[in-house]
Amino acid sequence: MTAVSFAMLNTWADRLLPVARAAGVATLDVRKRGFEVLAKNDASPVTEADQIAEGIITPVLDTLGFPIVAEERMAAEGGASFDGNTFWLVDALDGTKEFIKGGDDYTVNIALVVDGVPALGLVHAPVRDETFLGVMLGAERRAEVWRGGKAQKIGVRPRPKRIIVTGSKSHEVPALMDPFLARYDVAEKLPVGSSLKFCLVAEGKADIYPRFGPTCEWDIAAGHAVLRAAGGRVHDFEGAEITYKKPQFLNGRFLAEGPSAERQT
Repeated sequence: MTAVSFAMLNTWADRLLPVARAAGVATLDVRKRGFEVLAKNDASPVTEADQIAEGIITPVLDTLGFPIVAEERMAAEGGASFDGNTFWLVDALDGTKEFIKGGDDYTVNIALVVDGVPALGLVHAPVRDETFLGVMLGAERRAEVWRGGKAQKIGVRPRPKRIIVTGSKSHEVPALMDPFLARYDVAEKLPVGSSLKFCLVAEGKADIYPRFGPTCEWDIAAGHAVLRAAGGRVHDFEGAEITYKKPQFLNGRFLAEGPSAERQT
């Protein structure tokens, strides 16, 4: 087991709050002055903002120890190899398509996976200037959102009979999503273009986030940490918790949710 305490995680979280915000401010600056959209090897878009924001975050993480798996560094170096299951995951600009279109859903994601479990996560939304933070180790937890320089505790809500579903704006798979949702009484669907989907569930503004399209671990770790700390789960469709440090850091299908009706009884 890695020797990390809840107090240490909280100290790191507090130190990273302004770092995530600084990375977000940098993305806003890039969008204001204009930018070129490039294509990575997997044909996904990348901009100068992705690279600048990552360059703000990773030097700070270097001072805290543990390997760093960052999206743009991975793309440049072609992979990451290290011992152990405690490491940082960074997606300095999650929702690049939203960023390019001028939307307000994109986020800065920083997470620490401890012994394979996302124990610390920050999800910062630059346009909204809000940051979701989750820390959980053992039975100790901290889940909050920062708005206007003030923190407010957050938590998942009990599952209502008519649920609110959140999902992807750009990567939905209707052929799989529609049959899955047929088992629920859906009151509303909230499409969101980034890891804010996890935060909607964590804050009690949505109940489930089913994901059928592909994602990488850096896409979901920060949101997963926030949702865990807020009382939710992220698991596959057989109920097994999502694990980290998988081959190529790729995720399969998953369901992020607050407490189900079965777990409330």
